[in-house]
Amino acid sequence: MTQPPFTLHEFTVPCDGERLSAVRAGTPGATTTAVLLHGAGTGSKERLLPLLGAFAERGCHALAFDFSGHGRSTGRLSGLSLRRRFEQAAAVIDAHAGDGPLVLAGFSMSGQTVADLVRHYGRRVVAVGLCAPGVFAAAAWDEPFGDGTGAFTRILRTPDSWRDSPALPALRAFEGRAVLVVPGTDAVIPAEVTKAVEEALSARARYTRLELPDAEHALGMWLRDHPEDGRKLAAELLAG
Repeated sequence: MTQPPFTLHEFTVPCDGERLSAVRAGTPGATTTAVLLHGAGTGSKERLLPLLGAFAERGCHALAFDFSGHGRSTGRLSGLSLRRRFEQAAAVIDAHAGDGPLVLAGFSMSGQTVADLVRHYGRRVVAVGLCAPGVFAAAAWDEPFGDGTGAFTRILRTPDSWRDSPALPALRAFEGRAVLVVPGTDAVIPAEVTKAVEEALSARARYTRLELPDAEHALGMWLRDHPEDGRKLAAELLAG
């Protein structure tokens, strides 16, 4: 693990038969905890460490972890699901975020996970940052990701299946601070998904759109390599 210019504390969290590799920065017990959630595929907490530091530098307790099958966590990616992602994130929060306000930042697939956590924690979530977020059909919730040939992939590839995603009403009801980070080029998330997320966030939240014209879909890597943009995101989410 590369060493950023702030102190990291690594630990593990048991959940659902797995051991999740996690890291914290800042001061446990700080008023607000920021929780950073990486995307799917090759995503991991490693690329989020500079952003973790950006929150810690602004007085937050900041957490990131590897979902099972990713990074240093145990498990197989094929056995992960949207439901298990939510349960793993909630396990980390319940064990290590105290009972204060939460700021949630999710990348790609974790756009859905952030929305699931908003439904679960309600008004305790004071800000959400969605970075090139995806949302998924309700029918996909329990399906293991598998090897790319199973039910999850079939649902994912069904045109417009995302439109009944429970993420959209959850984001539409959210009344806190919301930042949507949009790359200049996104070959993964369809433009109509981004538009639907933006419309949902604009309903009640204090909403800001942060555009990164030179970035592509993998915004975790972009913010790793452009920490000034990560500091801007942290500042926007903590504004007010």
